[in-house]
Amino acid sequence: MSSPLRRCSLRTLTLAALAACLAVTGCRRSTTSSEPQKEGKYGIPVVQQGKFNMALVYVGPVGDGGWTYAHDQGRRALEKAMPDVHTAYVESVAEGADAEQVIRALARKGFDLIVTTSFGFMDATEAVAKEFPKIRFVHVSGHKTAAPNFGNAFGAMEDMKYLSGMIAGARAKADGVPRLGYIAPFPIPEVIRLGNALMIGARQTCPECTLEIRWMNSWFDPGKEQEAAESMFNAGVDVVTTGADTTGPIVVAGQKKKWAIGYDSNNACDADKARCLTTPYWNWGVYYQGLVKEIRGGSWKPSSYYGEPDTGILGLYGFEDGATPAPGVPESVVPLVREKLAQMKAGKFTRFDVFAGPIEDNKGKEVVPAGKKLTQQDLEGLPGCTVCMSWLAKGIVGEIPAKK
Repeated sequence: MSSPLRRCSLRTLTLAALAACLAVTGCRRSTTSSEPQKEGKYGIPVVQQGKFNMALVYVGPVGDGGWTYAHDQGRRALEKAMPDVHTAYVESVAEGADAEQVIRALARKGFDLIVTTSFGFMDATEAVAKEFPKIRFVHVSGHKTAAPNFGNAFGAMEDMKYLSGMIAGARAKADGVPRLGYIAPFPIPEVIRLGNALMIGARQTCPECTLEIRWMNSWFDPGKEQEAAESMFNAGVDVVTTGADTTGPIVVAGQKKKWAIGYDSNNACDADKARCLTTPYWNWGVYYQGLVKEIRGGSWKPSSYYGEPDTGILGLYGFEDGATPAPGVPESVVPLVREKLAQMKAGKFTRFDVFAGPIEDNKGKEVVPAGKKLTQQDLEGLPGCTVCMSWLAKGIVGEIPAKK
């Protein structure tokens, strides 16, 4: 059963059409071979006997053209590669109590593996994992693990954001408008880290560039995302990079004859190929196939998976093998990005090199001295960090909102 939302993909929708699409679908669909069983606000899919059963919990709709769409493409790739694996999903699940209810309902159905795909699902996943020790749980984008059945997964997206920053900076310098913008979902270490990597990369090609930041307090809000992009473009920003889930900012860039960089999905630039410079994206199918193989083979152990550029889980649109960069990418930066990407895949330039000193924050304070590099604990803001990811890099215009 396919979701009707997939037929009205957000990659090319205007805000009005998007609202209509969401109104029709209700954003509460799940796929399975039989009808999902209603539990509260959500339809809970059932397992298929004789198969390995994997369920995913999504924070947005599968047609968002970004984060959730990329995970669902990974789910589909898994089923195609392994026909004896059955997958299902529940989409647009609210973080908090709703997420815990959905995760617990899936566990009761008897799924072998449950993957939750939003930072705000972390505590709920941990709680349910303790109740169902025979079921495997993986939380994407968090940092908690608990033996013997609860792990987490993410990847070195800061590398791809750094390269995106190089491209954005080169475009802004070529246009003579050294002003960039960043649409930031939440003030958490992940989002701050990716924004800082973007700025550090931009300064490699445009030392005078600044990066204006707009906080969304949401992963998925098409209206806010478009409004944020319009606001920055109207204020004179040349290139907007989104860290949120839809391609609305790319659509706005086309309308304003400006430039944008997408996120999450390898076809985000379909929203406006003439005005989209690139998109750093996820290839979750690579990870999901490896994960299922390990579980079925008995070798999986809870861990903190962090995919490097050479794993295939990360990509940069227009810079894949044999690909042609988007027309808006300045020719001068293409060989620089290709060289740096090759170094990343060879392990010669890592996320720790992205965050190697000297680095100043946007208040002029040296946060990483020359000769020093941040640790993984620093990058993720984990206990034990010494330069925790709670600062904005030099060149970023804005503040990190105070915790409420």
